[in-house]
Amino acid sequence: MTPYQACEKALQLGKRIPELELVISKNVFHSFRYARDVIKGRFILAEPIISQDAGYSYCYAKDVIKGKFILGEPTISKDACWSYWYATDIIKGKFILGEPAINKNAEYSCWYAKYVIKGKLPDFMHNQMILENNEYTKEYVKFIQ
Repeated sequence: MTPYQACEKALQLGKRIPELELVISKNVFHSFRYARDVIKGRFILAEPIISQDAGYSYCYAKDVIKGKFILGEPTISKDACWSYWYATDIIKGKFILGEPAINKNAEYSCWYAKYVIKGKLPDFMHNQMILENNEYTKEYVKFIQ
């Protein structure tokens, strides 16, 4: 049986099927669906595979755990977009681990300053933002003045 088939069977029955969980846990998408739609809670067995995908780690934190997903944070932190949304929606504050990735994207850096930090970026991010000299730099500078 494939992870898809196992997850679909659990979804159709509307209940947890422990003997299929090892199969489901081999696929990140079906593990997330199983946790969110069947278990309606943490799927510990699948957390290692979920943690390897930034998008699913964020979604797992938001829709399943409804809080921090520590195991997924190193993966989330490598992506500017997911780091920004994790800071905004999950942590509701600074996501220091994700700041280097956010720093590589002027748009997310600007939003991070405005909606997460609500002020001037940390020096290393601020300096990079000023060097960018684009529309987001202008928006950022206007915001912090």
